[in-house]
Amino acid sequence: MKGNTIMRTLTGTPRDNNYRMPGEFERHQCVFLLWPQRPDNWRNGGKPVQRTFVQLVATIAQLEPVVVGVNDDQYDNAYEQLSGIAKIVEISHDDSWVRDTGATFVKNDEGGLRGIDWGFNAWGGLKDGLYFPWEKDNRVATKMIEQVGVKEYRNESFILEGGSFHVDGQGTLITTEECLLSSGRNPELSKNEIEKTLKEYLNVSKIIWLKGRLQI
Repeated sequence: MKGNTIMRTLTGTPRDNNYRMPGEFERHQCVFLLWPQRPDNWRNGGKPVQRTFVQLVATIAQLEPVVVGVNDDQYDNAYEQLSGIAKIVEISHDDSWVRDTGATFVKNDEGGLRGIDWGFNAWGGLKDGLYFPWEKDNRVATKMIEQVGVKEYRNESFILEGGSFHVDGQGTLITTEECLLSSGRNPELSKNEIEKTLKEYLNVSKIIWLKGRLQI
């Protein structure tokens, strides 16, 4: 897979190529989820949350395809519970928060689709991150992009979680100072430099900074 990833990696930025991140309400191909199991987050080895998770997947699958990424040691368990409901793929991960660890997808007006692989450090790295290591989570995005079969922009030096911002698909992005200006994410970058990266990779023109936390 590493060789394929290198071949698929793009130069430039989405803005250079007239790609933009669509609003989350726009039509999309499928939903990606990660199978929960982490024992320090989910009680009883994750079994109770897995039962609820199966119900969630079944509900979403009534409306659109679902792809569930699973660690190797849980593959048989997940397959037994989700077979016929969702596509099960082996995507190793440290925790199940694919909203934050997963790829960001961008598109153009001709229907082209590409993915962005950001860096991930468990919401703050060694300074104030929630766990260590996080290297499996940091590979989730590129594995998602490989599953979809599109080319990718790689910006792993820029730490960004998918749940830390929201776009309307028409040029505006909303985020928070508490998250993106955190010293545990990109301390070497100024606010203006962070804005420049967001504008280049998500192809937005306006960024609204909120003082509190963004919960969406």
